[in-house]
Amino acid sequence: MLEVKQVSKLYENQRGVHDIDFSMSRGEIVGFLGPNGAGKTTTMRMITGYLNPTRGSISIDGLSMAEHPRKARQKIGYLPETPPLYHEMTVTSYLKFIADLRGIPAREQKKRIEEVISRLGLQGREKQIIRSLSKGYKQRMGLAQAILHNPDLLILDEPTSGLDPKQIIEIRQLIRELGENHTVLLSTHILPEINALCNRVLIINQGRIVMDGHPDQLAHSMDETFEVSLEVKGPRDEVIAELRSMSEVGEVKEQQTESVSTEADAASAPAGDAANAAVSSENYAAPEKKGAGQTVRLIVTAKDRTDIREALFYRMAERRYPILSMKKESMSLEDIFLKLTTDERLEVVADEEGSESAGEVKTGA
Repeated sequence: MLEVKQVSKLYENQRGVHDIDFSMSRGEIVGFLGPNGAGKTTTMRMITGYLNPTRGSISIDGLSMAEHPRKARQKIGYLPETPPLYHEMTVTSYLKFIADLRGIPAREQKKRIEEVISRLGLQGREKQIIRSLSKGYKQRMGLAQAILHNPDLLILDEPTSGLDPKQIIEIRQLIRELGENHTVLLSTHILPEINALCNRVLIINQGRIVMDGHPDQLAHSMDETFEVSLEVKGPRDEVIAELRSMSEVGEVKEQQTESVSTEADAASAPAGDAANAAVSSENYAAPEKKGAGQTVRLIVTAKDRTDIREALFYRMAERRYPILSMKKESMSLEDIFLKLTTDERLEVVADEEGSESAGEVKTGA
């Protein structure tokens, strides 16, 4: 649906974006992440035809934006961060105006406007002046103008910016529904929004794409170690010693140790509970060891990034130390974003015209 090939945008004395290269298939909802000034808005404006790239090519459903700009734009719906609304118009008159601009045939306009009003929950506000709408409804109007001509590709720039929690939930649900019939490129600073809506994420920093993939796959590729949080019932020292003796294990760190005396609990518990505890103990013939009632919480790191969960399970079962919980630890999207956008060093570039300045810090536009 969308192909961006080796696209760069150069500005005087600095580079806006450099060799942006990605594609999107039909039905994808792709999150577009990056710090302020990374090049997100510049990239989106080039995709929508508001800016021309210095070099590279952009095509929408096989149509080149450079060679067939009018036809290519007809396939795009664009919601900038500030919705392009005329505040003195009513909801219906504005949508009629947009329908005329988009070239929707007059015989189809009424039906299409009614469909969009219904889909975006604008019923009952058809004659309301846009200026009097709440911010949430203005965002709905922005989405309405973007989808009125039924585009194949939707470009949404910060669609939930400045909304209250209830409005954010409503707009996210609308985007999720739109993703069923449209390809969506979504720019946002709200990282949980990516996990909630997107099946793929692009991260841009200093004008370059630095990561592209599914959020879960990104976490796996960025993890430098394989770590497991483990809660085991058994004598603390023996459990730790047993884990450290395993050839697959590189490091064992204690998270939190909680000592629980089984006998003390039984003595202080109500009679019914004590009886249940006795039955439970009888059914589970745990070894009589000092500290057998302890619970130890650990972070266990593999030696070479291999999945060690199965090995841990069998070793603890063999020693009759029940595993109460086991969870693979991985980087969150927030961790990945911070690592990719703060670990990279700012590049110093010479003035392209050969000026005597030592160099300028390279930033996004």
